Amino acid sequence: MTTPSIVVFGGSGFIGRSLAVQLTQIGARVLIPTRRLGSVKPALRALPGIECRGADVHDPAELAQLVAGRDVVINLVGILQGSPADFQHAHVELTRKIIAACQQAGIRRYLHMSALGADLAGPSHYQRSKAAAESLVRDSQLDWTIYRPSVVFGAEDQFLNLFARMLRFLPMLPLARAQTRFQPVWVDDVARAYVAGVQRSDLIGQTLSLVGPKVYTLAELVRLAGKYAGVARPVIPLPDWAARLQASMMSVLPHPPMTHDNMDSLTVDNVDPAGFPALLGWEPTALENIAPGYLR
Repeated sequence: MTTPSIVVFGGSGFIGRSLAVQLTQIGARVLIPTRRLGSVKPALRALPGIECRGADVHDPAELAQLVAGRDVVINLVGILQGSPADFQHAHVELTRKIIAACQQAGIRRYLHMSALGADLAGPSHYQRSKAAAESLVRDSQLDWTIYRPSVVFGAEDQFLNLFARMLRFLPMLPLARAQTRFQPVWVDDVARAYVAGVQRSDLIGQTLSLVGPKVYTLAELVRLAGKYAGVARPVIPLPDWAARLQASMMSVLPHPPMTHDNMDSLTVDNVDPAGFPALLGWEPTALENIAPGYLR
């Protein structure tokens, strides 16, 4: 596959932008469909070999046109908040439609974004819908690879940056599920794992946990965000009843930093003791090597 032709659903987002850069470095031709073409960052549209196209990816006829003639189909689409129907629509139904479009077009290679903690019996709609999508992928008979990242950090993330912004304005931060453990992974390591999936047949049929080299509690991550941003503040762990009340109050906001479903996800640690997959052939980058540079 000297010049692979790839379509990346969800490619205009945080992870997709990093992936697009790396795909151009291997000479790929990349189509990124989006329903909000005007909101695509100019730097992404300016990359060589990248085409951003307005499309309704839930329309089977448009999907058929988008995947036609591609060597690889990548699905990065995901939401963290919404109703049960929203999670079903974004994670399960769209995956079903993309798989069907691949099968009808005779496209074999399919790379799928899931999440660490995806579980049909998981406590949150997010985790259950991600697991339901995984089941569709495994039953598809495509040449699939499933990626399960922990929380992803990087210069444009909405995780460490969010906490740093909050700490700039608050004298202290009341925090729900402060002891939940995470294994944050750098966005460029996630993108590199997808590029490996484009290039390597030995990753077919693999489910890869993408995690960083170190485990942190949520409270530790918030304190690090404050430290690196130069706005260190006390972090106050909330009891469950107070956290639920806080989530209810935040639910009136357009983009609440915490919802009840997010809290349900946080009842399960977001780690993999096996660590970053040795199969990929490199060591993941430590958060301490990257986060200070952009949080400052």
